Amino acid sequence: MFMGTVACLFALLLGCARSGSESATIDAAKLKAYAPLPEVASAKEAVGERKVTLGRILYYDPRLSKSQKISCNSCHALTQYGVDNQATSNGHKGQKGDRNSPTVYNASLHFVQFWDGRAKNVEEQAKGPVLNPVEMAMTSEKQVITVLKSMPEYVDAFKKAFPDGRDPVTYDNMGKAIGAFERNLITPSRWDKFLKGDQAALTAEEKAGFNTFVASGCQTCHAGSLLGGNMYQKIGIVKPWPDTSDPGRFKVTNSEGDRFMFKVPSLRNIEKTGPYFHSGKIATLKEAIAKMADHQVGKTLSDAGIQSMETWMKSLTGEIPTDYIKQPELPKSTRKTPKPNEAD
Repeated sequence: MFMGTVACLFALLLGCARSGSESATIDAAKLKAYAPLPEVASAKEAVGERKVTLGRILYYDPRLSKSQKISCNSCHALTQYGVDNQATSNGHKGQKGDRNSPTVYNASLHFVQFWDGRAKNVEEQAKGPVLNPVEMAMTSEKQVITVLKSMPEYVDAFKKAFPDGRDPVTYDNMGKAIGAFERNLITPSRWDKFLKGDQAALTAEEKAGFNTFVASGCQTCHAGSLLGGNMYQKIGIVKPWPDTSDPGRFKVTNSEGDRFMFKVPSLRNIEKTGPYFHSGKIATLKEAIAKMADHQVGKTLSDAGIQSMETWMKSLTGEIPTDYIKQPELPKSTRKTPKPNEAD
């Protein structure tokens, strides 16, 4: 689910962390680029409770994978801030993906999905990993539908969630249901309370860290309710990024202008969603901050500057909706339900 902070994340000046009463006060003008999280992400289709209920079940069901051991929650663990805290996730037969799994929390608010933006929304994104041979490895949409239709409880749940369809158990409807569930995975934090007027929601040190963030120009890419997630940016603007094995959005568009371009990650819950960068090769947030300063703005940061930024970022750690994400009872398999396949 974080590229470490992609381009222009931390344009920090050396020793830019400030102290004293000035750093503990935030000018209202600096907050104009920011907004609290909405309670629920918007959707073109109504997010009904029956869709949400079905989506929650599908999210946790490993039978949507060939081995019947991998679910959406395997790589995007909802009790772990929507990630698995691995550099790259384990897929079918122990295969490893080539990019870090971003958090699913607040993901529906991003302007596109995946590091390279190849899906336009969470409904579309939900359909990708199921058929990816490295991830869940189902061979076709038909195979997925066979699994779902083999269980009467699923058939009934799809009929309730999509009452207008003659044959509601479809692959598209599976994606829509999972997306409906994900649109409520919102994690408000103390930062939101502060934006709504509670000055005591942040400590003096956290306010100082935000001032450091803004003074460094980081808000250019990390603004809005997500503090990111709303644009693409190149990694390695000032100093070339050392690992050029991943061309970024170029894999989608084949345009040279998109080489090494990635979606700017949200800073929401960033304290909890390491390791960082699209490759997941940076273990700590402090190192990620230093790397971005070096490669994006050509600066070597002081320890104080790095610490100040990290202190403020911890205020972006939100509340996990524990009741909403409780694992449901899954529909029972029947004699018609395909057996797991771990060999192919």
